[in-house]
Formats: sequence, C-alpha cells, structure tokens
Amino acid sequence: MSTSEYSPGLAGVIAFETEIAEPDREGGSLRYRGVDIEELVGQVPFEQVWGLLVDESLEPGLPAAHCELDVRTGGPMSDLQAMLAILGGRWNLGQLIDIDDDTAKEDLRRLSAAALSIVAQSARGPDRPPVPEATVLEGETAAERFLLAWRGEVDERHAKAIDTYWICTAEHGLNASTFTARVVASTGADCGAALSAAVGALSGPLHGGAPARVLPMLDAVAALGDAERWVEQALARKERIMGFGHRVYRAEDPRSRLLKRTAKELGSPRVEVAEALERAAHEAIAKKHPDHSYTNVEFWSAIVLDVAQVPPALAPAMFACSRTAGWSAHVLEQKRLGVLVRPSARYVGPGARSLQSI
Repeated sequence: MSTSEYSPGLAGVIAFETEIAEPDREGGSLRYRGVDIEELVGQVPFEQVWGLLVDESLEPGLPAAHCELDVRTGGPMSDLQAMLAILGGRWNLGQLIDIDDDTAKEDLRRLSAAALSIVAQSARGPDRPPVPEATVLEGETAAERFLLAWRGEVDERHAKAIDTYWICTAEHGLNASTFTARVVASTGADCGAALSAAVGALSGPLHGGAPARVLPMLDAVAALGDAERWVEQALARKERIMGFGHRVYRAEDPRSRLLKRTAKELGSPRVEVAEALERAAHEAIAKKHPDHSYTNVEFWSAIVLDVAQVPPALAPAMFACSRTAGWSAHVLEQKRLGVLVRPSARYVGPGARSLQSI
C-alpha cells in the first residue's frame, strides 16, 4: 500500500512493529511475547501475565494494591477513566518524554494495580461500606483481591473464571483502545493520561461492550427453545448476532476456545444453549461470510463472566482491567520508539469559495 492510498479506519495499514503479542491469523493461536496463552491459563495468574507482557518476566508482575475510589461518576467505566486521569495528577506522575523507562514502568504498574481496585469498588457501589484494605490484601491473587474488594469474600470458581478471562483478554495487538494509548503516549503525556484515554476508547460497544449484549441474546434463544429459528428470525430482521467473527482470525479465535473450555469446567448452566446458538449461527453466517462465522472472544467471555456473577453492564470494565497489561506494554514500546503519531487525512470538501456564497 502506497503512502497516499486511502484505507478507511486505517485497516491493513502497518503503523508499528511490536514485540508484545502475535495473533496467529491462520493457526488459530495467540502468543504473548512468544508464549502461547494455552500455556498460561491455569498455570500462572493474571498478575504474572501482566509482568510477562510489560516486563518480559513473570516477576515481579502486578503488585497487590488498594486504591480508594473517592470520585464516583455513576458507572464503572467512567469511574475508571476519571480516576486514572486524577491519579496521574495526584501522584505527580512525570510525563513520558521526561522520565526513563524504569520510572514509566513503575507508574504503569501502580496505575494498573489501582485500576483493578477502582473497578471492584465501583462495582460494590456507594451504598455499601468499603471492604477494609487489610481484608482485600489477604487475597493471594489479583482475581481474589478483586472479589474481596467487590464482595468481601472469595468464591474459587469465580476467581478462576475472572483470572482466565483476564489472561485471555490481556493483549491483542493494535485495536482501537491500544492504538489510542499509543497515540497519547506518543505525545509525551503521563501514563495516567494514556491509560485513561484507552478506557474511553474501550467504552464503545463495537470494541469493549459486546459481551454485555451476549447474555440477553442467549436468554432470548432459551425462551424460544429453538436456536436455528432464533437465528433465522434475527437475520431476517437484519440484526447483528453478537460474538461472531473477528477482523484478525479467519477460523476459530483461540481465546474463545479457552473460554469455552473454562465455562464447561466451571459448570456454567448456559453452555448447552450457547453451544446450540454457536452451531446454528455458524452455519447460517457461513453461507454468506465463511471467514466471520466462528465465535470470537466476546461470545464465550460473556458465559465465563456470568459464572463469576459479573453483571453484563460490568463487562467493559472487566475488559479494561485485563487490558491494562497490553496498554502498559504498548505505552512503553511507544515511549522507546519516540515518534509522534500523526496520520494524514485527504481533504474531499468544497473547493475555494467566498464567504458570501455560503
């Protein structure tokens, strides 16, 4: 592609070279710095996967931390976006252009750990007293500490569901929110600004909100009792069947495969309906779009998060918790690149004209 060729949404345009993650388009696998996520799930917790992506080492990973949520906006995503920006100022974080890599890494570590705490407290709500910090820090993993800050207790099935989900969604290349983080980092802004901006990009339903729309779809299929008929009716209404197709994978999304296995292992009561819909939708969509007929990460994410009793409205914030790993790794990579991101736009508006002609 030439530098002057137009690509809507920058589709297919290579903007960066990265060493962080490798989605295998044809092989149906995903590797974090060369390590297949199949080897990570169930072997190391999310906080060490964060370390692998950001530090290229499982240790020290993401620290145990507790951060007071003292600003509430009315929703977990806006709470998180606001608090990350606030912490950048409150902690007097240096701008990326002025600090070294180790300082930036430590800033990202603190912010990412705080993000998990913020979302958990936001989910708990303002009407319940916060769980004491000492109780929260009794959790052995990030997922356990999240549950303690949210509910005051840990269910091991729920912790496994959350940990698996976070690992599977920790990083996936140059998506909208990651690109946003890199753009902000390229300006030399502080790490709080970069992560806060990424949360804003993730809040849109086309990027981070799809899992929230899967469970109502499964409920509708269950109520009808016929997955094939539901798919036919949905397609006839020209409705989008959420959780199918991916812009990267031409076959099965490896994250979907892992999450489906986890849903079965944890005994989700929704598996039977989900598999029926998966089969029916795959067959129907494949007739027109064979490359987009497989479930993506969002479909089975919804079922796994449901095992942990995560309400659909909280799904985007759970995604943001996991994606702090990928965002942080890309912010560091962009800092080292040291280039301002500045794409071009082709003007297609009116030619020169006078003010009187308007």
